[in-house]
Amino acid sequence: MELIEIKQDLTKMNNRIAEFRGSLDLEEKRTRIAELETEMVDSDFWNDQQKAQKIIDEVNNLKDLVQTFDKHVESLEDLEVSYELVKEEEDQELQQELEQKLTQLTEDLNQFELYMLLSEPYDKSNAILELHPGAGGTESQDWASMLLRMYTRWAEKKNFKLETLNYLPGEEAGVKSVTLLIKGHNAYGYLKAEKGVHRLVRISPFDSSGRRHTSFVSCEVTPEIDDGIDIEIKNEEIKVDTYRASGAGGQHVNTTDSAVRITHIPTNTIVTCQSERSQIKNREQALKMLKSKLYQIEIDRQQAELSEIRGEQKEIGWGSQIRSYVFHPYSMIKDHRTDLEMGNTQSVMDGDLDPFIDAYLRQQMY
Repeated sequence: MELIEIKQDLTKMNNRIAEFRGSLDLEEKRTRIAELETEMVDSDFWNDQQKAQKIIDEVNNLKDLVQTFDKHVESLEDLEVSYELVKEEEDQELQQELEQKLTQLTEDLNQFELYMLLSEPYDKSNAILELHPGAGGTESQDWASMLLRMYTRWAEKKNFKLETLNYLPGEEAGVKSVTLLIKGHNAYGYLKAEKGVHRLVRISPFDSSGRRHTSFVSCEVTPEIDDGIDIEIKNEEIKVDTYRASGAGGQHVNTTDSAVRITHIPTNTIVTCQSERSQIKNREQALKMLKSKLYQIEIDRQQAELSEIRGEQKEIGWGSQIRSYVFHPYSMIKDHRTDLEMGNTQSVMDGDLDPFIDAYLRQQMY
């Protein structure tokens, strides 16, 4: 890069930082942090543990936002100092280091901007993610297990916590269905980009003739609704079934009928939970999941323009996919909504989903 280009980039970054500062209202956030920290040292703080946890989460999120912004400001100041040194000494090694840090800060600011733009009502919520294979038996169930691994890796990279609410294994391989609770700030805001049908094209490891197969899996994502939302569920409107939890082993298996399936008869909405050994706890979690889904249905009914809260429900098959994962005859993953393509399929399957999520969310915002 020429020095004049570096200077132009630094000027653009200063302008972006100024825009962020104007929209963040940092002083108000710092004041709010101080207020909440005062509450946290009160002797009665832990009397209401649920309220206390919400306060702790709010403080951590506010601190993360403010500290990240301050870090970016500091990085930009360091880059400006390095620029002045390069301009005076014409040090090629120092200039190369400056260019690398400039590229990194640009990426960091892009991520920070996306973080700030996640301002829809439920973006900050935890996410409930469900995977349901389409027709195809073992092949599509194996594809579901691959997606489960992909989302697990992505969540781990984000330092989000995962909880398996329901897991139904395939008869030969893969999973028939799985429900995850992904806990973290903006988990739903990010993962709403994944709602839809995911299509895989590959040479099937289950086909002795080595033929190419196409498989489909539906990914449903809903925000976890907290207890502050009042959703009335009448006993006569639900059907509750209990059954023995099953799975690949470990936490998924027990010897009592502790798993719970609840059907909301008026809407034919079904939720299942088997994450706990206690039937009572599974029922509580299932009811919470049902409330989340019913609240979405009501939002969809009242505000069609917010249909992304639930996402389009499409047939799991040809023509309805949001993204195609092609492993044969070539390697490429393409998002059909944004036209973003990536050739490093292994990286994506290892959880590198941010480019797709970023492209989708930015498309929705502009």
